[in-house]
Amino acid sequence: MPDAVDLIAHRNSRPAKRMGAGALIRDRHGQVLIVEPTYQDHWEVPGGVVEADESPRAACARELSEELSADLSLGRLLVIEWQGPEPDRTESMMFLYDGGVLDGARILLAREELRSFAFVAPEDLGDHLVERLARRMRAGLLALAEDRLVEMEHGVVLASDAVQGRQE
Repeated sequence: MPDAVDLIAHRNSRPAKRMGAGALIRDRHGQVLIVEPTYQDHWEVPGGVVEADESPRAACARELSEELSADLSLGRLLVIEWQGPEPDRTESMMFLYDGGVLDGARILLAREELRSFAFVAPEDLGDHLVERLARRMRAGLLALAEDRLVEMEHGVVLASDAVQGRQE
């Protein structure tokens, strides 16, 4: 039987995945909230990195509080996506929660992190977000419309029958 040191070494040799959690927040017209970070040149979804020993839901709530000064009650998980490795990034797990409906007047941006915010029509998400994020947001809207959890792998929505284990 391996000793504790061997078990710890084995556990620590396993790959670590990056994780991120965001919120799909809409206005009363059904437009989607996106934010413009100060530290990069493309728009994002409210949310961020899941820290060590933090759940994705807790990370999302923390990031929303920090970025938007909004203590929103997160709804259900809408999308879980595995993203494979790319030349500039390691593999990751991404979580998207229902952030509900929010009036833009209630948003107070953390100016050190965010330049601005906008509500955009769902069909215009690809004009503002990188494609992998636009796909995840569209999947989140699908999850809301169909009242289900959407599972994705590297940008592809898996068939609901496969996800739910149904056979027809």
